[in-house]
Amino acid sequence: MNYRDTVNWMFQQLPMYQNKGNSAFKKDLTNTLSLAKHLNHPEECFKSIHVAGTNGKGSTSHMLASVLQEAGYKVGLYTSPHLKDFRERIRINGQVITKPSVIGFIKRNKAFLEANNLSFFEMTVGMAFDYFAKQKVDIAIIEVGLGGRLDSTNIITPQLSVITNIGFDHVQILGNTLKDIAAEKAGIIKKNVPVVIGETQTETADVFKVKAKTMLSEIYFADQLINTIFETDLKGAYQKHNLKTVIQSVKVLNNLGFSISEQHLEKGLLNVVDNTGLQGRWQILDKTPMIICDTAHNKEGLTSVMTQLEEETFYHLHMVFGVVSDKDLQSIIPLLPKHATYYFCQPNVQRGLDTEILKKTFQNYGLIGSVYKSVPLALSAAKSVANVNDLIYVGGSTFVVAEII
Repeated sequence: MNYRDTVNWMFQQLPMYQNKGNSAFKKDLTNTLSLAKHLNHPEECFKSIHVAGTNGKGSTSHMLASVLQEAGYKVGLYTSPHLKDFRERIRINGQVITKPSVIGFIKRNKAFLEANNLSFFEMTVGMAFDYFAKQKVDIAIIEVGLGGRLDSTNIITPQLSVITNIGFDHVQILGNTLKDIAAEKAGIIKKNVPVVIGETQTETADVFKVKAKTMLSEIYFADQLINTIFETDLKGAYQKHNLKTVIQSVKVLNNLGFSISEQHLEKGLLNVVDNTGLQGRWQILDKTPMIICDTAHNKEGLTSVMTQLEEETFYHLHMVFGVVSDKDLQSIIPLLPKHATYYFCQPNVQRGLDTEILKKTFQNYGLIGSVYKSVPLALSAAKSVANVNDLIYVGGSTFVVAEII
């Protein structure tokens, strides 16, 4: 199989959360542990940092990778989902995994993957760990896919665990209360491994304190400990929380024997995009008119992004918007601007919500717009009527953003 055939096989043959949603999530680590054993436990061959959270875990992971790269380390980075190309999920010093490496991993292990009915995410985690081990990275930043306790990435014993924050997302899987969700994410806290919590929240702080005490883990609440903030090339206002998380994490890493100077920290934070290839976080696509996209897709993420949007200067606002079918629209529509023109679109994944349903639901809240057959067509329509002083925002889903960058 060539690269295209290989990736198509991965996408089509096995469950993939990106397409299937909740039905693709497996509440069990048995398959991942079996794959790790089959691969001779590559996860034991490199140091790692494990990053979980409802919002900000992707940005935090990329920031940490950038800082460590500036400090001279060979850094693996595993994140999900990808935007354009599957290989974005697995990087070393910002360079995506090679096509021959993807093809070779599937070719060598295809019989095992089929015989054990591994999910898309399980095999991807195995591929990442195998690649990082073979390439002898100094450290790998591993972003949790969903939750924490039962996520396929949770077979590692990291140097440091990081939990950015807790919000209501994937409640069908993780629980209906913040405490329940926090308990799932606290599952990445390992015995004697320090943990950094990004944001102190009244409802969840004790969950993390109790878990850390049980696991004999030092716990640090970054927002209570960090006052100095560095500049970053990631321009979303919400990054201020992630910055504190990263700064505290670097302090802990230095206590563990890493050598990361303030200059490394400063330079790493200023060059996240160049060093790691991160896209889709308050990304400016054009300036005449201003076009901004962001992958925020839940209540907490959109609250911050919409606040920042209100601070922008423009004549009229155009909202290119689409979501997946399991999105709680009732929680996010009230956050969205009333005085805007909406361009409803369906992301090109199986989970994409039908545009007529989206339009009707928005109309119930007094938000009016038109339906378009695709994300690019919706953006094209907005651009055709917007003047140079207008602003076009593209978002609602990672998959919407993926289609236009």
